[in-house]
Amino acid sequence: MERKQYQLGDVVQMKKPHPCGTNEMEIIRMGMDIRIKCVGCKHSVLVPRAKFESKLKKVLRSNAGADSEETGTAES
Repeated sequence: MERKQYQLGDVVQMKKPHPCGTNEMEIIRMGMDIRIKCVGCKHSVLVPRAKFESKLKKVLRSNAGADSEETGTAES
């Protein structure tokens, strides 16, 4: 099974919905634990990375375009 790629700012779909009814979450912090925020009610939850990866269904919207800024030389 291929490992899913996700990063900070991505909106992901979880296997089980949040009690408010939506199963879309936004990743707002990454480390040993991952903090995700419910898109529906804005409630945030801190989940261990291993548990998050097992409960993740798919990445809906990736934040890859917003993070990639051009790193050029500064003009003097």
